[in-house]
Amino acid sequence: MPLPVDARQFFEAFARYNTAVWPAQIVLQLAALSAVVLAVRPRPGSDRAIGVILGSLWFWMGGVYHLVFFRLINPAANLFGALFLLEGMLLLGLAGRRERLHFAWTPTTRGIVGAALLSYALVLYPMLAYALGHRYPATPTFGLPCPTTVLTLGLLAWAGPRRPWGVLVIPLLWSLVGAPAAVQLGVWEDLGLVAAGGLTLALMLAPWPRAIPSPASASPRGARPA
Repeated sequence: MPLPVDARQFFEAFARYNTAVWPAQIVLQLAALSAVVLAVRPRPGSDRAIGVILGSLWFWMGGVYHLVFFRLINPAANLFGALFLLEGMLLLGLAGRRERLHFAWTPTTRGIVGAALLSYALVLYPMLAYALGHRYPATPTFGLPCPTTVLTLGLLAWAGPRRPWGVLVIPLLWSLVGAPAAVQLGVWEDLGLVAAGGLTLALMLAPWPRAIPSPASASPRGARPA
């Protein structure tokens, strides 16, 4: 099915967005890096902080990119924006619950896949975009839907103790959008989003470990369990 926008309109939307919000892209990327560090080196409160960061990123994508910039060229952005805002609320709500998800890197298949997705979102995606000839400001930067969705999937691959289906549905659905954008608009780096969705779905359907310990519940060093 042909998309309602062409490549010129698509990249011009990126240019308008990047010019208008600068230097927010740096702040968004630093927030994402902070979430990764908190997952690699968990500490009390890190799970809540990661949830707040992810929720805020989805609010930004829904409220700023989709509803302010992308809707100027694609009426479907109103629906996209609503879904992204819903995902932001789900992530923030999950961060506020007592039985929240715990984020931690582990030397497992999930840990390796999550690390690969995070590396793609933060490092390889912009490098590939540059190699494909996309130049700032007419290029997808972090904080825009595709690289940020890959980062979200990477962090959720590290989450436990249960499968985070409630906050995975919208990112997985969005990963399906990457294929037509990549092929019809020449945003070939978005094929990584499609792969990220497939890998994450495979992880969620695989056998799941019983638990990932929360740093907040860990016993103090040297203390003996009761």
